[in-house]
Amino acid sequence: MLEPIAAWACQFTPKVALEPPDALLIEVEGSLRYFGGEQALTGALEAGLADMQIPATLATALTPRAALWRARGGGLPLTELPIGVMRVEEAFFRSIGVATIAEVLDLPRDGLAARCGPRLLDELDCALGRTPEPREFFSPPERFDARLELPAEVAHAEALVFAARRLLVQLEGLLAARQAGVRGFTLCLTHRDGTTSDVRLELASPAREAERLAALLRDKLATLQLRHPVEAIVLRAADFAPLGGQSRGLFRDRAAETEDWARLVERLQARLGRDAVYAVSPYADHRPEYAWRRVEPGDWDPHEFVQPGPRPAWLLDAPRAVAESDLELLAGPEHIACGWWDGDAARRDYFVAALGASLAWVYREEDRWYVHGFFA
Repeated sequence: MLEPIAAWACQFTPKVALEPPDALLIEVEGSLRYFGGEQALTGALEAGLADMQIPATLATALTPRAALWRARGGGLPLTELPIGVMRVEEAFFRSIGVATIAEVLDLPRDGLAARCGPRLLDELDCALGRTPEPREFFSPPERFDARLELPAEVAHAEALVFAARRLLVQLEGLLAARQAGVRGFTLCLTHRDGTTSDVRLELASPAREAERLAALLRDKLATLQLRHPVEAIVLRAADFAPLGGQSRGLFRDRAAETEDWARLVERLQARLGRDAVYAVSPYADHRPEYAWRRVEPGDWDPHEFVQPGPRPAWLLDAPRAVAESDLELLAGPEHIACGWWDGDAARRDYFVAALGASLAWVYREEDRWYVHGFFA
């Protein structure tokens, strides 16, 4: 688990080093001012680790080795730490009555080197800052792929959100480190019978916030029926898109309003399916039944076309015959003659007419009258 956690930690500093099998070292001196000081940064680290349900002990020091030993020792001062944090042969030190690092430092260096080897002295010098300790820093990957074994089988899809959120927090950290977002991700489910199934989610705009991704996943899983119980999950995301910070407006924030609409669209698509949520764009055709096109949300027809006459907001699915005596013509006619090129030719005279208490859009074709829509 070290590499996914390291990728998450890169949002706090680019200087993250792996310390197998159970530790990470991160250099935070250059990040303290940005995060508001050591206490605030430590709080952010603790909150993120808690969200991922990863038990950890945090400690700081002026050298990597001292910070590692202090974390292993529960945060005690370096000299008060038990010798066990150095991962050395403890039996020898107990036999001579040595229990803390301070007591190790009081021993003669020549005798300590002869008995324990020069490596222990090197580590002590690194912890005290006498010798530099260069480390190879972790490079955050260009894609995310993390697996989580569930503590128990899950039979209801919605219950997977709680476990998946741990992986989404890791994904958020990686994306923050790379100043990127994702337009979609896949949750792969491993079932009890060994089969797998994928849950694919698409976003209306690049994002990285774990809460947004979790809400979208919750809506998707609410419509899913599991064939078999799930034993493990894998979260995959690739094709990261650049995503920088946004500046808020002083009065009206048009960018934020647009983003709210995008989030609404993606949640509706997660619940209803992508084919059930779409936008309508005007199209250059005088026939009203062909004057629009179904497009993806946010897309539009760039062709500028203005209808030559009034058009009702409510267009009937199919024109409805009406008696001429029921109509009181108020405006018109507007003659439409087109469509000969696609086999659905129309030759109609449109009028605005009063039809009872309604204001209707009617047309005459072959001496018969039809209602095609209503203004009010």
